[in-house]
Amino acid sequence: MRFGRNLQAVAAGIVACSLVIWCLAGAMSPGTARGQASAGPAQRVLVARGCHILAAIGLIWLSWCWLKAVRDITSIARRLEKAAKQDNLRSSSGTAAQVRAKKANGFARALIMPSTGELHEAIDHCLDSHSQVIGQLEKHIKELQIQNQLLQRQKRNTEAIIYGIRDAVIVVDEFDRLLMANEAAGKLFGFDFRNAQHERIGQLIVEDRKEFVDFLRQSIQSKARATKREIEFFDEEKPKTFDCIISCVYDQREQVCGVVAVLHDITREKEISQMKNDFVSHVSHELKTPLASITAYAEMLVDGEADDEATRKEFYGVIQGQAERLSRLIEDILNISRIESGLTKVHKEPISLTIVIEEQLQMIKSYAEEKNIEVIGQKPIVFDLVYADKDMISQVIVNLLSNAIKYTPSRGQVRIQTEVDEIAKVARVSVTDTGVGIPEDEVKHVFDKFYRVDANNSQAKGTGLGLNLVKQIVEKVHNGRIFVKSKQGVGSTFGFELPLAKTELVKAGW
Repeated sequence: MRFGRNLQAVAAGIVACSLVIWCLAGAMSPGTARGQASAGPAQRVLVARGCHILAAIGLIWLSWCWLKAVRDITSIARRLEKAAKQDNLRSSSGTAAQVRAKKANGFARALIMPSTGELHEAIDHCLDSHSQVIGQLEKHIKELQIQNQLLQRQKRNTEAIIYGIRDAVIVVDEFDRLLMANEAAGKLFGFDFRNAQHERIGQLIVEDRKEFVDFLRQSIQSKARATKREIEFFDEEKPKTFDCIISCVYDQREQVCGVVAVLHDITREKEISQMKNDFVSHVSHELKTPLASITAYAEMLVDGEADDEATRKEFYGVIQGQAERLSRLIEDILNISRIESGLTKVHKEPISLTIVIEEQLQMIKSYAEEKNIEVIGQKPIVFDLVYADKDMISQVIVNLLSNAIKYTPSRGQVRIQTEVDEIAKVARVSVTDTGVGIPEDEVKHVFDKFYRVDANNSQAKGTGLGLNLVKQIVEKVHNGRIFVKSKQGVGSTFGFELPLAKTELVKAGW
């Protein structure tokens, strides 16, 4: 390239110098000056030769400009050739890069010996090549924009899922900095879950719940994929148990890049499990007691220990009584189970509470007379109709009356009365006794399954299921309310409220 450029410059310089020497030689020749016939032609010759000299000087200037232009264009060609080589090295597809390199080389050769057409063609090729590259880049940018939009949408969906989970969810990086948390986690650990990002988790969680932070850090150090542990927190002095599952998140190099923790509140589940265990334990105990009596007296009869008829009748009576007790226990357990599971059959109809009470009083008075206890009823109320299952309500009234008589000493009194509250639109039944009463701290437990007041265990025997069955029938089956008032040594009042029949029928659309 440099040789061709220098050759053009030398040729232009030789031509320009020859013209200058020729013009000067002609001007200095004496014969020419003497041969002129007049001054006018001589002046024209001088002017013409002066023009030749100016033309030579102009040609020299043009040659210098051409040399400078060739130098600049050659520099551009070298840069284009170098860029084409670099593009060839970077490109994963060798064919496209080679094509661009050839075009750049052709453009460089055209610039060395430039002509207008070749230069125009080379520039067009270069522009076409770069237009293709720009088009590919624009296409790649659009693809990246689409991928970015998809990633943003996936992120929003993930955040919406995490924020909507009822369990507490916390996401931290490998440096214990919070990346994401939902509202349940913020409430549990006492921080603003939306404005606490990139804060260290140890600084966000209160001191009395640092067990979770320690568990989190241990999981990161152990690099375990999933670790489970039960953690207990105290909320308003009440323990709450959480099933905590921590899973490490790994990157492409199998290095821990974050941790996800999910805390599920299992307090209620543990309470139910404990209630089931207690229920099984109580049932086993209650079933063993009558069975043991039945077995013992049956064995004595078999061994012939009852010699006379009176003794045999006594043994038969004990066996019959314990069998009835066992039957009542099983029946109560089955009734409670049916009600709690929603499998019991309910036949509701408008009934008068006063009439139902009168029917049950006739049955219970013989039991009261055996203990020398007075049972007092009341005059019928005309408008005390409720929409209820008659058999179930009869069982409720019998259980309340028998329970009152059971814990009332001889010569005591049991009163049952009914009233209608038109404002609240309910009918209220109350059973008041003059019995031993219930300690204040145990009143709230009297409706629990198998619960019996320790101070009154010697007063009467029972299974602890009667009042629980009353509560299930009134509140769960009939949408009513059970209540109790008691004072130890004075007596107790048990009762229930049921919606009036007209209110229930209106709700049912009758």
